Amino acid sequence: MKVNARSALMMTGVDMWTLGAAIGTVMALRMARIAAGGSTGAEEAELMVTEKVGAAIELQILLLTGALGTDPFEAAQGTLRYYRSKVAANHRRLTNKLEKLA
Repeated sequence: MKVNARSALMMTGVDMWTLGAAIGTVMALRMARIAAGGSTGAEEAELMVTEKVGAAIELQILLLTGALGTDPFEAAQGTLRYYRSKVAANHRRLTNKLEKLA
C-alpha cells in the first residue's frame, strides 16, 4: 500500500503506541513472575534476556537482508510486526500460566 509521508508517520506512531501498551502488560506479568522468586522467577528472567538477545540478532539479519522492506516506512512496519508477534506470544504464554494457577 502506497501512503504519503505524513500518513506513514502517523500510522507508525499509532502502531508504536499500541505496541508499547501491550509491552507494558507483558512487563507487568513478567515482573510478577520474577518477583515471586524461586526457580520460576529465575527461569523467567533467563528467558527474558535470551529472547531479547535473540530478537536483536534476528532483527538485524532481517534488516540487512531487506526482509523488513526497502524503505524506512516498510522497515519500521516490519520491525513493529516482528515485535508485535513476540509480545503476543509472551502474553499468551504468561496468561495461560496464570489461568492454570487459578
